[in-house]
Amino acid sequence: MYAYVKGKLTHLYPTHVVVETAGVGYEIQTPNSYRFQKHLDHEVLIHTSLIVREDAQLLYGFSSEEEKDMFLSLIKVTGIGPKSALAILATSTPNEVKRAIENENDTYLTKFPGIGKKTARQIVLDLKGKVKITEEDSDSLLQVDATSTVQDQFVQEAMLALEALGYSKRELAKVRNVK
Repeated sequence: MYAYVKGKLTHLYPTHVVVETAGVGYEIQTPNSYRFQKHLDHEVLIHTSLIVREDAQLLYGFSSEEEKDMFLSLIKVTGIGPKSALAILATSTPNEVKRAIENENDTYLTKFPGIGKKTARQIVLDLKGKVKITEEDSDSLLQVDATSTVQDQFVQEAMLALEALGYSKRELAKVRNVK
């Protein structure tokens, strides 16, 4: 329903951000809100998906169309809800998830909190062939930051985001130990 929200990023929380546009502050759930930290108090464009449930209407936001598309694909899989899809995207890029699906790498997919072997297999079965890695995706995979301290910072931010989403320390340790 809402393709994107464009406005001033006013607040940053572990699980969501607030974007003010036309005097209205939109609470937008994000995979890793700390990705937007450098844009605090600046104009941003966040790609969104509105999910209506019986008890709530939730706006989910993403830094790219690719990330949004991966989220929408993941929530179509039996056993994957928005919370699990956000957890996957909080610690992995859409390119990495696509590659794991296309290579049928269940082990990679089970590193995410709440994703067991059965669910990982279901992701592969449902999405293989539907989430092709494009040439543009392959090029962006080559642009890996060589500075491990920056990568460590992203991992730490992702872990904080997952903890805020309610994942246990045991589940977080499982994610951290898989490379």
